[in-house]
Formats: sequence, structure tokens, C-alpha cells
Amino acid sequence: MIKLYHVSILMIGFAFGQVAETETRYVKVSSLQSHFSAYGSERAWNNSYYEGLRWPADYPYQDNSVIKRTWIAAENFEDATGYDWGHYGIYFALDYVGLSLFPMELTQSAKFNIPTVYVDGRDIHAVNADEIDEINPDQIADRIITNVVNTSMGLTMTRKIYVFSQQYHDNYFIKEFTFTNTGNTDWDDEIELNAPLNGIRIGWGTRYSCGREGTLNIGDGQSWGKHSWVTVRGENYTEHMNDVVDESNPIVDWLRSGFSWAGQSHVNGYNNIGAPDIRGNGRLTSPHHVGSVVLHVDKTANDTTDDPEQPAFLGWHAGDTYPKVGNLQSTDELNMSKVYNMLSGNPHEGLGGTDRFDETTLGEENDYLIHSSDPYTSHNDGGGTNVMMTYGPFDLAHGESITIVEAEGINGLSRKMCEIIGSRWKQAYDNSSDNGPFILPDGSETTDKTIYKNSWVFTGKDSLLLTFGRAKRNYDLNMEIPQPPLPPTLFDVKSGGDRIYLSWEPSPSENEFGFAGYKIFRSVGKSDTTYEEIYNGSPDVYSFDDLTPIRGFSYYYYLVAYNDGSNNTSGLANPTGPLMSSRFYTKTTTPAFLRRKAGNHLDEIRIVPNPFHIGASRLQYPGEKNKIMFLNIPPQCKIKIYTERGDLIKIINHNDGSGDETWDSVTSTRQIVISGIYLANIKVTEKMIDENTGEVLLQKGESIIKKFVVIR
Repeated sequence: MIKLYHVSILMIGFAFGQVAETETRYVKVSSLQSHFSAYGSERAWNNSYYEGLRWPADYPYQDNSVIKRTWIAAENFEDATGYDWGHYGIYFALDYVGLSLFPMELTQSAKFNIPTVYVDGRDIHAVNADEIDEINPDQIADRIITNVVNTSMGLTMTRKIYVFSQQYHDNYFIKEFTFTNTGNTDWDDEIELNAPLNGIRIGWGTRYSCGREGTLNIGDGQSWGKHSWVTVRGENYTEHMNDVVDESNPIVDWLRSGFSWAGQSHVNGYNNIGAPDIRGNGRLTSPHHVGSVVLHVDKTANDTTDDPEQPAFLGWHAGDTYPKVGNLQSTDELNMSKVYNMLSGNPHEGLGGTDRFDETTLGEENDYLIHSSDPYTSHNDGGGTNVMMTYGPFDLAHGESITIVEAEGINGLSRKMCEIIGSRWKQAYDNSSDNGPFILPDGSETTDKTIYKNSWVFTGKDSLLLTFGRAKRNYDLNMEIPQPPLPPTLFDVKSGGDRIYLSWEPSPSENEFGFAGYKIFRSVGKSDTTYEEIYNGSPDVYSFDDLTPIRGFSYYYYLVAYNDGSNNTSGLANPTGPLMSSRFYTKTTTPAFLRRKAGNHLDEIRIVPNPFHIGASRLQYPGEKNKIMFLNIPPQCKIKIYTERGDLIKIINHNDGSGDETWDSVTSTRQIVISGIYLANIKVTEKMIDENTGEVLLQKGESIIKKFVVIR
């Protein structure tokens, strides 16, 4: 069924014209979020940092992607000019668009319109919304990205990326690649070639940084994956390919897969596995295990059953060591032959292998758990190590196709466990006499803090295999996994004087069998932290007043619709039980807070905390360590902040009618204020009149100066 659906979409795709090579589509509805490029492969560098494959996307600096190097090559290829290439190879990179790559389509379809989310009247999703080209209520996946690229070989690549927000399937993308011998070698509709393509080899090497935040703690080039390990699974796939993966056996190591995690850097004098925040509380900032699993490979154009002998090569390959091709000159032919040889399973310059690179290098169990060897010193490529997968050879007559399906996913320790394990390790790191005992994942104990930390980090391998198993189950079910209800179409958050008002429009799924109601979750201080459930209500209620906020604190929310699990009882796709809509559809990124009635006496204005002491920031406003508040201020006023010597450093225009205003201790030139005495001039900008008596309470232009102290 999937194949028939794919072919129909592919035929429609060819009708599209040229698209800009720099065009991208983003997906932001699941815990794994990323972008996809029109030219058919992704380089994550955005001129500032390596962007993409963010997981968990709840938190900042979680990008994992570095680059996906993609090649296709064939034997005995005659191009449109009549030149006969012994081997012909194409590299997918932005530089070769218009020469060997011709992007034809990049579109994103959605199952439903994204909900509208307001915080105090501001539409917070409008600026950052996904670019959606079509709404298709009949599709099962939340998002489907379709990308069509013609090549100078006449082999057209159509890739479809399926994105799910269901809570057990939201940390991977299913990627379906179909390669068709169309004979179209450029952007126009004319068919330049009609001969068979022989001995086609297809492959990609994918490099991961394993968490942008973690790379900041590891350093020494880990931002581009210099110290990433690669391992493989599925060497015995043929023995198990007919085995069933379900809830009775959800983690298997026989699936064809390759994945990475951050290893040791030789420049660090401590064990940096998991990238503990050594300058902070020790939180593990790189729990990420990330890679791809092979779900299906056509045997031939005429036999679409899965080929258990594919991929032709599954392993690791040095990151920046590969034959350079792309200019399509006869001088490229030697390197094209080398590309073909590399895709045939022979690592370029010998820098690669199909072994479990980590186990081969690190040896026995305890050495492995200490994990002290730097992978860079083994592969000797400053560019790091790629997960390498290649396929073929395939012969395709004109009009024939071959399909390859993979899933790319990420998993690892939760943020909460990263805090627990990392802080306990840091406690022992700071105290050399602390020998535990430390509790290992299996419940046993150790006195070695490194084995403790690393044992927990490496549970990410089983977590990723669990993810890969779910991706396979999804694909084997034709992607017809149990669906959560659709989210409410609108979520409105309003700050009040003694409460925060939450209201919403019904979920379009409310009339479906098994619909159970709505839940609201809340965080304090910042949006990128853990959330607690504060409301669980029935389907016929569409508002809730949060009565527990504390004045001065910032609050963030998300709202989900959920069902009773009656459509999720088989265990074939994932654990049974209730399903809920994705938090990313309604999650607020702008705070709500209590707005007290405006003050009408300038001498009652307070500055809190005063003095501000950075050492007590956790006791002041959780999650907002630099926050200073002006309380009981007029509804319309201007606050000018000066240093003790009279330098104006900040102007705040307060015009929301409340009696509160916040300042993040940042000057107009984006500098955090230093220790010292500061003066705040609060000046009334609009006359304040008592609504009941008509009495003038404050005249425009009245002002007062308040003094406060900052200690850092």
C-alpha cells in the first residue's frame, strides 16, 4: 500500500518546476525537530552553528546534526553529449545545484492547521510557524515533506519524510527514498536520456555532534563531531528479519542500524562522557545517541520485497576523507571511480570499517565503561566519523524505480536523569574521597564515579534501539499507528490580577469515540524546563483559572487533548493506554504572570529584590536569575535607570495598565549590570483618574527616584 501511494505522489511531483536551491522546510511539532533542504541533502552549518535534529526540542542547544554527505554513482554511463564514463558519480551539495543537481519540489503537507496560541493578546506562533503548502486530513503522519531532485545522471531522487507527534513515535523521522530512471537531466520537462542505468550505487555518510550544548562542554572540535563514536547493529539481521517486534520484545539489536554518541576528547583532564557541566552543577549535556535504522530496501525494480543483504556497507567512515567530485569534467573521472569503489563497500583510503568501531577500539568491559580513548586518535580525521550506509548495485531501465526506507532517530537519558546522575558525579568529582557507593542502572553498586556516570549514559543505546524498533513497527503497520486526538484549535492565556485565565476552543476530535478531555501543564520561570500537570478536565469544559501563581514569577503552559486509550490496546505499535496531542502545538514561549492593580501613590513603589544579590538568585525568581521587578507603579509610566554617577543605562516604557514591570538587568547595550548602586526614575506618562469618582490620582509628568543595589 505504501508503494502505490508513493508512486502516485512521485508522478505529481514531476509536474512541479524549479525550486530555489536554498529553500528549506522545517518541522516543529514533535520532540525531534529539524529542517530539510531543496537540493536533497543537509549541511547543518548556518554560518553561526550546526543546526538541526534538535532533541529534546523542549530545551535550547540540542542540535545534533553536522552533515549528511550523499552520493550516487553508476557504471558505463553515457551522458547527453555522448561521452562514455566508465564510472559517473554525483555528490549532493549546494555548490552543485544547476550543474549536477536540479531541485524540482520541496513541499510540506500537514494533517491539520496548527492551533492559534495567544498570551496576553499576542499570537506567539505566528512568527515561528511551520511553512505549510497543503492541508491533507487524510494523511496519517502529522507532517509529510516531499523533495524531488533531478540529476545530471537522469536518475531522479524523491524523498519523503514522515513526521509523527504521537508520544511514542515523536523522536524519529521515517525517510523514504525513491530513485527513478527518468532520463531528465535538468530542470525542464524534456527527457534527455532513455537508456538503462547500470550498477547504480547509492550511499550517505552522516555525522553527528551529539548535542550542541554538550559540544560546548567537550570543546576541541566536537561541534562538528571530531570525537564522535560510531557503532553498528544488525550483523545477524538475516536470522531475525521475520521476528516480531512488539511490547513483549521492544528492544532488539538485530535491526540494521548505525549510530553515534560523543566520546572522550584527549584535551580534557576529566572523563567527559555525557559532557557533564563541570563548571556548573554537573548536569549531563550530551546523553544523545543518534543514528539511522534501515527499514526496507527493494531487491530490484521488479521485486519490491525487502533485501536482507542490504545495505552493501553499514559501518563507519572518516568524516572529511572522501573523493571530491561534482564539476562533471573528464578530470573528475578518476575520483568518480573512487566514489563508486567507496559506495561498493571499500572505505576511501582505508579509513572506515563495518566493525563496531567503539568495541574494537575500547576492548574489555571495564575499559569500555571508562571510555577513556579518544576516537579521533583512532580514525585520525579532524572531521570526525560518519555513520556510513551504502546500497546497490541496482540496474534500472528507463522508467524503473528502486526504493530505500530508513528512520533517523535520537534517544537517551531524560533531562531529569541528566540532572540526577550529573550532579551526583560532580559531587564526587569535587570530593576525591567520595567513593560512593553509586547505584548503577541494574540496581547494583560501584565505588567508581566514572563507571557510574558512563553506565547511565550508555543506557541511551538501548533507548535508541527501542526507538528504532518502534520505527520498524510503524513502517510494518503501513504507518497506521494509533492516533492521539487533535489538539484544541485555540489556546488563550491571559494574565490577571489574582489569577491567570486559561481558555480554549474544542479539539476537532471531541466527538470521536474514546475522547477523554483536556490536560494543562505548567512550568515556572522559563519555558525550557520540566512541566507539572495542574488541570485534568472533561470534554465539555473549555476554561480554567490558575489560582496558585505567585506575584513576580513567570508562568508557561501547554494544553493537550487526550483519549482513554480505547484505540490503543493491541501493543503492536507502542505501549497501550491513553494518547495525548503533542505539547508543541500549544506550548507557550511568552510568560504570563500576575498583574496587580496599578499603584496610585509614587511613594509606594517598591523595587524587588533590593538589594539584588546574584548569590540568592534561586531564592528570588526561579528560572530568571537576573530578574528585578518594579511594583506598585503607575499604569502608564517611563522607567529610566541610571548608574550612581548618572549614566543612563536603560529605558523601560511601561504601558500595559498593570502595577508591575520587569527588568532582566541588561542595559540598552546588552550588557549585564555590574555590582553597584543604581537609581530608577519613574515618571508618569499618562494622567491617572479614579474611574468611580473622577478624581485625578496622578498627573502626567509626576516622578520619583528610587535607589537600589546590585551585588554580583
